[in-house]
Amino acid sequence: MAQKVKPKKGPVVKKGPNNYQPGDLVVYPAHGVGRIETIESRNIGDTRQDFYIMKILETNMVIMIPTQNLTAVGIRNVICKKEVSKIYNIIRSQEECGAGDNQTWNRRYKEYMDKIKTGSLYEVAEVFRDLFLLKMTKDLSFGERKLLDTAQGLLVKELSIAKGAEEKTVISEIESFFPKMPPSHAAG
Repeated sequence: MAQKVKPKKGPVVKKGPNNYQPGDLVVYPAHGVGRIETIESRNIGDTRQDFYIMKILETNMVIMIPTQNLTAVGIRNVICKKEVSKIYNIIRSQEECGAGDNQTWNRRYKEYMDKIKTGSLYEVAEVFRDLFLLKMTKDLSFGERKLLDTAQGLLVKELSIAKGAEEKTVISEIESFFPKMPPSHAAG
């Protein structure tokens, strides 16, 4: 039978990766910010193993993560408020992006997907920036549009938590870093 630990009230961001408690907010690569709901012990074969039960905030997906596999899975803390300006600088640094290169869409897609899977918000910011700029000059493939939406969702959720701001405020801030788009390429 699973042993459940009662969650704490309100969101808490912990600094120690191997001692998360129910209520703590953490990031699961490619899925985004989630809340540790409970810590459960279960028998797997002949051994007893502890698991974090995490609910992804954006999708309500529930993930069970063995407590000893946090590093391998890539679970990390939500960025701190001081790091928000670094993320914004990546988005602003449009002259460094690869959006103007002539790679095929499927090669770009694989490269961007690999960056999203790292779980690094810095990498996600690069994907968002590059695809947002690319969208301003040409129509994105279906896969690229989905990746742009994924990157934006991951970016906005974590930035809003780090800043203590509403998501719509964060969206306005990051979109203000880009020149106005022609009506034919406007977000829809």
